[in-house]
Amino acid sequence: MRIAVMGSGGVGGYFGAMLARAGQEVAFVARGRHLAAIRERGLLVRSARGEMRIDNPVASDDPAALGRCDAVLFAVKLWDTETAARAIGPMLGDDSVVIPFQNGVESIERVGGALGARHVMGGAAYIAATVAEPGVIAQTGSMARLRFGTVQPEQERAARAFLEACTGAGINAELAADIRRVLWEKFVFLSAMSGVTAATRQAIGVIRGDPELRAILEGAMREALAVGRARGIDLGEAFVAQQLAFADGLPAEMKSSMLNDLLAGNRLEAPWLSGAVARMAREAGLVAPVSATLYAAVKPFCAGAP
Repeated sequence: MRIAVMGSGGVGGYFGAMLARAGQEVAFVARGRHLAAIRERGLLVRSARGEMRIDNPVASDDPAALGRCDAVLFAVKLWDTETAARAIGPMLGDDSVVIPFQNGVESIERVGGALGARHVMGGAAYIAATVAEPGVIAQTGSMARLRFGTVQPEQERAARAFLEACTGAGINAELAADIRRVLWEKFVFLSAMSGVTAATRQAIGVIRGDPELRAILEGAMREALAVGRARGIDLGEAFVAQQLAFADGLPAEMKSSMLNDLLAGNRLEAPWLSGAVARMAREAGLVAPVSATLYAAVKPFCAGAP
């Protein structure tokens, strides 16, 4: 299977490397110093399982130069969504699919608006990984999972081919029957965790161990849960308790990708996470004061360090 990785950071770099190591034909789209290091030294992944290096990978900052692909693992930051989606247009054939493995719950519509709905599936990645230095991906903990699913009947064949490629590469992957529900399951937790960790500049261990911060985490999740219900996705009243239990099992040092971006002085995805909860709550006639406050706390940094 010919696979392109659009956005070779923590998510794209890790899973793209796994697919390449298994013999899939993978091309990486990266830029700047990260691209230069990948071309010069290959792509290195450091994880709890040890190191994995992909030597001489195909890599470019020009998607059009990489030719047609069967599937695009789309993992750019949320602020780059539309620009990156338009850039990969030349890579798509009639049966090609794009699978956004991004945060938030609006990627299917945003990417589809640029490329056409028939090409775009839905996807959710579960991993704590970041670019530790140019050419190097570092994973925290051992969690590494992909869930994806079709939103158009004609995508079924490509979805099953991508699943086969993932399982053959040793990736914990699932073809979900209801990918929109999956996206909201991730969003409820991630919008809250990213908001609280970024606002406090603390890892999950501090958040879950402090009664007041834990209550803020729970409150933000309940707001997102209510917004999802207003949009037709009812995850059930027990869902928040299940997610708090999940948080208790995470490595204490785990940080959200948004906190990593904040500490590095990069742009933030807050407008599409806690900010999106607040926005969608207003649209539904609801209130989301916790999410609105978390968004306001990091809003001065959304464009990068002042």
